Amino acid sequence: MVGMTPDRTARQIQVQGIVQGVGFRPFVYSLARARGLVGHVANTADGVLIHVEGPPEKIARFEADLTREAPPLALVTGVTSHTAAMAHFPDFAILPSQGAREKTTLISPDVATCPACLEELFDPADRRHRYPFINCTNCGPRYTIIAEVPYDRPHTSMRAFRMCDRCQSEYDDPGNRRFHAQPNACWDCGPRMALWDDRGRDVEAADPIHQAAQWLSAGRILAVKGLGGFHLAVDAANEEAVRRLRRRKRRDEKPLALMAASLEAIRAFARICPEDAVLLTCPQRPIVLLPKREPNPLAPSVAPDNRFFGAMLPYTPVHHLLLSAAAQLTLVMTSGNLSEEPIAIANQEAVTRLGAIADGFLVHDRDIYLRSDDSLVTRADGQVRFLRRSRGYVPVPVFLRAPVPSVLALGAELKNTVCLTKEDRAFVSQHIGDLENLATYDFFRMTIAHLQRLLDIHPRVIACDRHPDYLSTRYALEQTELPVVQVQHHHAHVVSAMAENHLADGPVIGLAFDGTGYGDDGSVWGGEILVADARGYERVASLAAVPMPGSAAAVREPWRMAVSYLAAALGDTCLERPLPLLRTVEPGRAALVLEMVRKRINAPLTSSLGRLFDAVAGIAGVCPRVAFEGQAAMELEMLATGAPSTPYAFQWTPQDIYRLDTRPIIRGVVADLEAGIALAAIADRFHATLVAGFAAICLRIRRERGLGRVVFSGGAFQNRLLLTGLGRALRAEGFEVFSHRLVPTNDGGLALGQALVAAASLGRRTVG
Repeated sequence: MVGMTPDRTARQIQVQGIVQGVGFRPFVYSLARARGLVGHVANTADGVLIHVEGPPEKIARFEADLTREAPPLALVTGVTSHTAAMAHFPDFAILPSQGAREKTTLISPDVATCPACLEELFDPADRRHRYPFINCTNCGPRYTIIAEVPYDRPHTSMRAFRMCDRCQSEYDDPGNRRFHAQPNACWDCGPRMALWDDRGRDVEAADPIHQAAQWLSAGRILAVKGLGGFHLAVDAANEEAVRRLRRRKRRDEKPLALMAASLEAIRAFARICPEDAVLLTCPQRPIVLLPKREPNPLAPSVAPDNRFFGAMLPYTPVHHLLLSAAAQLTLVMTSGNLSEEPIAIANQEAVTRLGAIADGFLVHDRDIYLRSDDSLVTRADGQVRFLRRSRGYVPVPVFLRAPVPSVLALGAELKNTVCLTKEDRAFVSQHIGDLENLATYDFFRMTIAHLQRLLDIHPRVIACDRHPDYLSTRYALEQTELPVVQVQHHHAHVVSAMAENHLADGPVIGLAFDGTGYGDDGSVWGGEILVADARGYERVASLAAVPMPGSAAAVREPWRMAVSYLAAALGDTCLERPLPLLRTVEPGRAALVLEMVRKRINAPLTSSLGRLFDAVAGIAGVCPRVAFEGQAAMELEMLATGAPSTPYAFQWTPQDIYRLDTRPIIRGVVADLEAGIALAAIADRFHATLVAGFAAICLRIRRERGLGRVVFSGGAFQNRLLLTGLGRALRAEGFEVFSHRLVPTNDGGLALGQALVAAASLGRRTVG
């Protein structure tokens, strides 16, 4: 190699992963100079490219330190290195970004304001004192402001703001914390806040954030523009204001998210263990489910009939300034939308869509390119679990066990996400929502286009659900460019959990429990035990099917499922029993539904575990009608204490497959109700029955099939008692038990499984 000597060599190093926008180039620059090496470093569409020259032993240490000492927000997923020609550079330099035909770099998620920026934010002597958009290479917006890679300012929404000389000097200085921090700005050159009234007119205010805090203290509802969209904020201790927000937002009972200034402030209304404190303070700043402290100072309407609050700490400078100005306030910070719509991201859009909800708008003039809801996590069975994976975590991929073909998977109807695969990475999108209206469908299509462009992924096949009426299915079938693989809903659930757990090829016992999934026989599945891998599945056991009177109406009114299960267990005289159900429903309506069940009029069959939860809740009079999906099951779980309980009788009967005969369970619930047994004890016994019943069928399948690995997936496993109790029972019997940690167990993780099933159909090894 030209110019090379035994004591001096040159190497070209390609680093892949999250290495742009996280201070990686200045880190490389400083590392090289400290080692006495020369060369250069540049961003490319593949990651970071380094040319380095110097003594071989120093280059070897330099390469090792690239991963070992990487910046805190970097995620190095690959380093390739080869000998290069000597160029005899005089020093080490940072070069402008380079393009590439194929983009393989990973993009950093949005990151909470770092301690160094917070210190400057509240330092009166600092030139960015109280500047609402303070950031550096270690924090601030990323994914929500980027339109293209490489991650450079002209490819972000900051391109509208030309840096002043002082900011430019910081940006150009490799030794500065803000070197190539693309959103870098200050009072002189960056975005600004404004306060608007409910019609979008400017409100005169020397400090819009301080004035907004006063409005919140007075009980007003404010729409606040954040990183990934608008929040609707209100004083969480003001019961009248919280009720007004619920009424205007059309969100009657679903718990509302909270934001408080510090861990100490959260401890006033919730219990925080050390593990939860780590979650709350991590750079991703998710909403964390925390046990309520009783009594607590917050409005009862924040989270009715629930033992948990969902709380988060501030993650933008605007949040910190707002909570600082609104001293002592805990704020409801719920998504800025009407129920079932995507959150608003543009200022005028927010006024149009939220004007009937908000009394005012705290806005800014930095555009959001892609909406991203707050992530929601909980801890259960010793692991952190996603209920919603979005801001702070997307677009970090799920790394697969082996490379797969490129697939676009479209998810399901509820809690929709999409997934794109590329080599050994699966990119699951941010939470899109329920595909039940045009606005969410438009967001769905925009997300697909944005991710394909940003990640430069060209799928070979599209995967979707088999349900013919899902908008995602229609999207797949209406396009003609790519072949379509329709994946059974519960098969996708099981394979999703297999993929994130890196399970090798070969079948597992898959427990797929949820509310609704289109079955192979046209009925509504949801209590399914499969023997499955990515290549296929066999349905080996299920709940016994019962009629679902009114079809979708039965989801909204659990008392309908109560009538159906009572009819199956007790016969035609079931409505003559003195049950709480009959105190919550008009006798005439109950009789009409019973007739629908008898004659199978608009009453498709269902084997759904979610519907069984609905039935037990309805029979007990706990939740005859729901305001949101899964509410009845959640309230039944909240009633239970988790105390050891004797299961109700149950029986698995061999028919075409094994069927769980639920009639003895329902008779046991009815007997306890008629005996005056407390609802909490009934809820405990019901959960204990499910644990015992599903453990029994897994044991039977192991005896017959020799399978010792069990996979949990589906929305029913958001239930802590079911997840924890069944996991412990199976592990005690020697099973290996796998569940979700990287994507939600609900339909928010479904697209990952669809993608792996579709990839398997292309004839490659695919179970990640």
